[in-house]
Amino acid sequence: MEIESFLIYLKNVKRYSPLTLKAYEEDLNQFSEFCEKVEFIHEWTEVTSGMVRRFEVGLMSGKLEFSKGDAVYRPKAMTPKSVRRKLSSLRTFFRYQMREGVLQEDPTETVVAPKIGKRLPVFVPDYKMDDLLDGKESGKEDFSTFRDLMFLMVAYYTGMRRSELVALKLDDLDMSAGMVRVTGKGDKQRIVPLLEDLMEEIRAYLAEREKRLSGKGHDFFFITDDGAPANEKYVYRHVKKCLGEVTSLAKRSPHILRHSFATALLNNGACIEAIRELLGHSSLAATQVYTHNSFESLKRVYNEAHPRA
Repeated sequence: MEIESFLIYLKNVKRYSPLTLKAYEEDLNQFSEFCEKVEFIHEWTEVTSGMVRRFEVGLMSGKLEFSKGDAVYRPKAMTPKSVRRKLSSLRTFFRYQMREGVLQEDPTETVVAPKIGKRLPVFVPDYKMDDLLDGKESGKEDFSTFRDLMFLMVAYYTGMRRSELVALKLDDLDMSAGMVRVTGKGDKQRIVPLLEDLMEEIRAYLAEREKRLSGKGHDFFFITDDGAPANEKYVYRHVKKCLGEVTSLAKRSPHILRHSFATALLNNGACIEAIRELLGHSSLAATQVYTHNSFESLKRVYNEAHPRA
C-alpha cells in the first residue's frame, strides 16, 4: 500500500520536520499492516470507517500485533491522546488521497476520536527560575555550567522549542537590533526580541564557544563540551538535570521553559495575541490554554481590588 508519495508531499510541500515525518510513517505503516493482516485487504480503496474504528479500539486495548524486522511485538495499550495523534495521521493521509483522486470518500470522516481530559501546561514559577538562573550565574567559570545557563536563558527568555534551540545558528542572532530569528514548525520564521542581560551573556558565551570549537567549522549556537553541535537528546538531558535543582515536577523537559515563558508574560500583563506571535502559534486557540495558568495573577488582582478582600 503506497505511502512514500504522501511522505514526500509532507516533506517538500508541507515542510514537516524529520521527527514528524517519522511519526507519520510509523502510524501509516502500522495501519497498513493492520489492514493486510487483520482485515485482509491490500488497497486503500477497500478501507472502511469500521476498519479504522477497529484499529482505534485495538490500539487502546493493547491487543494488536505488529512486525518489526523478523520479530513480532504487541505495543502496550495506548492513551487516548496517542490514539488521537495516530487518527490525525490517518485523516491527513486519506484527505491527501482524496485530493489525488485515489479515493472518493474519506473513511475517517465519521470516526470519532477518543476523548481526553484537558491538561494545563506545566510551568516553573518565575521566582524559582530566578533562583536557578542566579545559581548557574555563579558557576560560569566552568564551560559546561555556562552552556547549561545558556540553554535555560535562551529557552526561558525567548520561548523556543527544543528543536528550535538545536537549529539556532550564529547568523540567526542580530545583536545590533537586539533580536533573534527563530525557524519553527514548517520552516515558519518569527522574530523574538532579546533582553539586554541575555545579550550580555550571549556575547560572553560566544567568546567561550570559540575557544571550545578546536577547528570544528560549524555555526550552530549550542555546542557540547567537545565543541560538536548539540542535538535534541543532549539539550533535553542537560535541561532536565538543571530543572531538577529547583522543581520536583515529574516532567522537566525544555518545553517546560516554553510554558514558563508564556505564563510569566501573561501574568505580567502581556496580551494573548503578542504571546501567540512570540511562541509562533498559527492559531490563537493554541495560546489561550495559558490563560488558565494566569489564575493566580487574577486572584491577586481580585484580592487587591475587592473592597471586602
